[in-house]
Amino acid sequence: MHPTHDLARLIDHTLLKPDAALKDIARLCAEARQHRFHAVCVNASWVVQARHFLGDREVKVATVVGFPLGATDSDTKRFETEAAIDNGAHEIDVVINIGRLKDRDDQYVLRELRDVVEAADGRPVKVILETCLLTEEEKIRGCQLVLDSGARFVKTSTGFAGAGATIEDVRLLRESVGDQFGVKAAGNIRDATTAMAMLEAGATRLGTSSGIAILRGMANAGTY
Repeated sequence: MHPTHDLARLIDHTLLKPDAALKDIARLCAEARQHRFHAVCVNASWVVQARHFLGDREVKVATVVGFPLGATDSDTKRFETEAAIDNGAHEIDVVINIGRLKDRDDQYVLRELRDVVEAADGRPVKVILETCLLTEEEKIRGCQLVLDSGARFVKTSTGFAGAGATIEDVRLLRESVGDQFGVKAAGNIRDATTAMAMLEAGATRLGTSSGIAILRGMANAGTY
């Protein structure tokens, strides 16, 4: 179990809605500073502004690549990553090419992921599998490709495909990548009970827009 502050440091405070405006990004960053979340996660066009709002504080700026479908061309994903890093992103969350994974075109998937990792230039890359669209075999194979790519996290979901993280998927991902690799649970994590269940199942990072509600739930429950 984690103290409330430590729990906050495991949360990527997320706003990826298409209608998010500058005032919403400003509020997201202010909340992240106040609660000392690990990162904000924003769409790429807001990276510069998020860096400005956060200044030199410990909160990181994460952004998404190939989002939310994962079906853009490999060169496009690489360019997106390079642009995000140039604009000041600290972490990259990239959607795996789901169709290619299903086709068992593992060399294509691996080459693409390695390109993104290289373009990230040492910054952590989290690879979104979109587990609700995959079979168990595809999830396990996807984890192996992520391990081989040089990325640092495997992530469950975008939150845009109809279902998010499940306890079963987080357990499976943890079993597949081993004890030392990052597992990020994202999608439909809206309360303290769900958040703690994800961590107990093996998640080391949570992506959620409900981070403040989760911390309040912990406090109200008197857990900490």
